[in-house]
Amino acid sequence: MEIKKFTASALALILLSACGVVESAGNSSESRTSESTSTLSSTVSTKKVIDIVMQTVPKTDTTDTHTTTVNYITLPAADSAVRTEIVTVPENQPVTDSEPAITQTQPVAVPVHNISSDVTNHLAEMTLHEKVCQMFITVPEAINGYDTTTYVDCAFHGGYAQYPVGGLILFAKNIENSAQTSALTADMQYDAMYAGTGAFIATDEEGGAITRVQSQLGTEAVYNMNYYGELNDWNTAFSVGETIGSYLAEYGFNLDFAPVADVNISPYNELGSRIFSTDPQIVADMSGAVTDGLQSQGVCSTLKHFPGLGAGNNNTHYGSVWIDRTYEQLVGTEFVAFRGGINAGSDFVMVGHQITSASGDNLPGDLSHVVVTDWLRGELGFTGIAVTDSHSMGAISNVYTSSEAAVLAIEAGIDMILMPNSLTEAVSGVEQAVQSGRISEERINESLLRILEKKNELGLI
Repeated sequence: MEIKKFTASALALILLSACGVVESAGNSSESRTSESTSTLSSTVSTKKVIDIVMQTVPKTDTTDTHTTTVNYITLPAADSAVRTEIVTVPENQPVTDSEPAITQTQPVAVPVHNISSDVTNHLAEMTLHEKVCQMFITVPEAINGYDTTTYVDCAFHGGYAQYPVGGLILFAKNIENSAQTSALTADMQYDAMYAGTGAFIATDEEGGAITRVQSQLGTEAVYNMNYYGELNDWNTAFSVGETIGSYLAEYGFNLDFAPVADVNISPYNELGSRIFSTDPQIVADMSGAVTDGLQSQGVCSTLKHFPGLGAGNNNTHYGSVWIDRTYEQLVGTEFVAFRGGINAGSDFVMVGHQITSASGDNLPGDLSHVVVTDWLRGELGFTGIAVTDSHSMGAISNVYTSSEAAVLAIEAGIDMILMPNSLTEAVSGVEQAVQSGRISEERINESLLRILEKKNELGLI
């Protein structure tokens, strides 16, 4: 602990004082101020400064074998909104909003296992604002206010000091060349570590047509996932995940929003060749193999888009999507597919925005307590990190405010919210919900334990 505090203090003096980001040594809970009046030299990477500092820190054995075992945390009853209309929206058609009604849900026992003392101690030192910020993954532009971010400067330093989010996601526009990408991810990670908790550095790298890194940097390419579904060979699918994980890790990424675990049910779904197969068992086997391959390289995998987009015939990027599936159909098809990656130990599951009829609440999946807690946690036994699909997509942003969507997602059981339309409004909305008693801080802590435990495994605490 003393070494971490020493390192943070040194970083504050050497790296961030030039940007006006000042913090008392060794106390990450004190208020931070920022002034974005100058930029760092583009010829000097933050990593070089960190390396100099780290040379002054004595080496030590950081292995901690002390753990505290918690069998179950019983959550208090949480409110969840129920929309009174189901609207199927064509592409580019806006959705009108109406005030959601409130209904009461029952307490659910959520398993949380083997939480280390490092994690519980770290959580105890965090402010509510820091906890809430950890529940968001954003684009870097939400931090610095730019249109495009390809390097870290004082605007990012100041913005991250105010909103130390749990993760950052990069797209093709953020990636120019190998050296620039490595510097960008390293510098963002060092800002996160200085703020107190390292960040998930994420991207969408499925292979085939959906790549951010390979398409920009020319790393080893893989085919669309339907090709590997036709092969139905575990070793080949594992090598796909291993290949992608290897080059992502090389460039500083530790989270991939892949693989797709949907089943190809409707020929009109929005995913097409991104899906392995029409056979749920093949999807289970192949997505499980890719999961293993990714995570063998130290990159977290993400099964998506629970409870399944494969039966849809519209696109959640543009508006609400209604999927007519009975619970029995889900159990026999979609749940079979997602179990493959869950049993393989996928670190994340992404819950989609589709409204699935069997849930009975007319809510997008990532805002539905039935989908997230009853099905994903209860039926499938998933104990990892549940993340939303992007909240800037039309299925959410056309219907809900950033604040409302974030609060409903957390009430549903979500741990991390991806790309809110307005980060400041979303964070403020969650904080107000806690302060009013609508969401308990214990509920926030439940998600933070999952997030911090995974970050501890990745060396980010």
